[in-house]
Amino acid sequence: MNEVETFEAFAAAAVEEILVRQPVMASSLGDHRFDDRLDDLRPAAVDDERQVLAARLAEIDGWSGISLPVPHRVDAEVLRVRLQERLLELDEHGEHHWNPLVANPGTALYLLLARGYAPLPDRLRSAAGRLAQIPEQLEAARHTLRGMPAVHIETAIDQFGGTLAMLGTQMRGHLDGAPEVRSLVEPVLEVATDAVSSHIAWLREQLEHADGDPRRGPDRFGRKLSLVLDVETSPEQVLADASVEIERVEAELTEVAASLGGAPRDVLDRLAAEAPTDETVVSVARTAMDEADAFVRETDLITVYDDPVEVIVMPEIHRGVAIAYCDPPGPLDPPGTTTFFAISPTPQDWPAERVVSFYREYNVYALRNLVIHEAMPGHVLQLAHSRRAPTATKAREAFWSGPFVEGWAVYSESEMIRLGFGGPQVRMQQLKMRLRTAINAVLDVRVHCDGLSRDDAMALMTGRGHQEDGEATGKWRRALLTSAQLSTYFVGVKQIDGIAQQLRAARPGWSDREVHDAILGHGNPPPRHLPALLSTAP
Repeated sequence: MNEVETFEAFAAAAVEEILVRQPVMASSLGDHRFDDRLDDLRPAAVDDERQVLAARLAEIDGWSGISLPVPHRVDAEVLRVRLQERLLELDEHGEHHWNPLVANPGTALYLLLARGYAPLPDRLRSAAGRLAQIPEQLEAARHTLRGMPAVHIETAIDQFGGTLAMLGTQMRGHLDGAPEVRSLVEPVLEVATDAVSSHIAWLREQLEHADGDPRRGPDRFGRKLSLVLDVETSPEQVLADASVEIERVEAELTEVAASLGGAPRDVLDRLAAEAPTDETVVSVARTAMDEADAFVRETDLITVYDDPVEVIVMPEIHRGVAIAYCDPPGPLDPPGTTTFFAISPTPQDWPAERVVSFYREYNVYALRNLVIHEAMPGHVLQLAHSRRAPTATKAREAFWSGPFVEGWAVYSESEMIRLGFGGPQVRMQQLKMRLRTAINAVLDVRVHCDGLSRDDAMALMTGRGHQEDGEATGKWRRALLTSAQLSTYFVGVKQIDGIAQQLRAARPGWSDREVHDAILGHGNPPPRHLPALLSTAP
């Protein structure tokens, strides 16, 4: 083999070792060889994974002095950063030691039920394998978990409750369609249901004396941030840049509000009055997606693929962190597999005033902007492009860049508004969302590095961010539940904005579609690699 072939074999082997040890990730990518397994979080398995990752990371250093083609060099860096990030997680952050959400088997089962990638009986046989492992996995979690933060326990109780509901309804409903595997699945389903119920009871007991701190601290946060963003920056620089962006967007928001006859807060209050309800939110989102799809085609903004997309109510196992998400098929799933655009109605136990606040935030104009971000031409369309993009190795297929994916989605909002989608009313909401991306980064850094208080965070979001109290409350919770992810939107869109400007300057005759197809023509690489990848294109 020549050097290129040798590197491709090395990258394939490294990805394989990761997927073997993270079978739930493999399922999400569309590699269904390990669908009957759960991730093994027992100490011996974690130690084994650590050793394998460290060995591969040492090996990849040997490729730094070898002249590989640009796409292969990019994939080497993607793989290097992924190995570093996972090792940091195991060695330093160790969420399986303190975050009870990690052990929830709900997603592992949902991945087998949601899409028809294989005949239902085959998927249920795989589910039986995962169900059988649930009692041992949860027992191992109870032995491992220490110092859990209250906010993580509360969220885990809710999401494990969603898993319990899925076992009792969705799983049993699927069995009606495949009676030939009922005798295989039902016994392990009963045992798994009891194990999840017992684990929820245990979590409730732990909540009474929860003493863990969800804040990661400046050193650990800084190291994680640099790997998640995959760019040379510091928490301090992210904070400074976000502060400048807040001022810029505030000035633009004031200008647009004046054209609508008021100050930003007055105009946003008027728009918030046109709100959906739990009963109408999904249908409003469907209509908005149809409108956005038609607009993208009419303006020839980007190449559109007619892959199947379904707007769904967000499964309970995924609620409690975000209002909506795009759930695409994995890059290894068969062509034509459905993408889900999930919307979360309000929880049944919310008081009426909180429900009103929620839908004021996600009013009919805000939902149109949200649909741009999550669906068209945001995540749904961008990921459709990525599934068709040639990549040198499976590394770039498997390991997406958060800043690229989220940066594109925020960028696409601006592009749709630039061309007039939704008029000034939707533009107001888009600018409010652009404010939110910068404020998200501020929260991310200041919560984990500076000990930002809840009161100060709420004042920032409801004041300068013009957010409803319910939205701000949920975002405060998300800032505690996650680290480094909330910065990906702001840092990513800054990079995508800059690359689009450079590309238009370099190719002045190119249409919007040509610029955007070029940006999305290389999968989901960290944005810092896009200029090099674009330089190799004809």
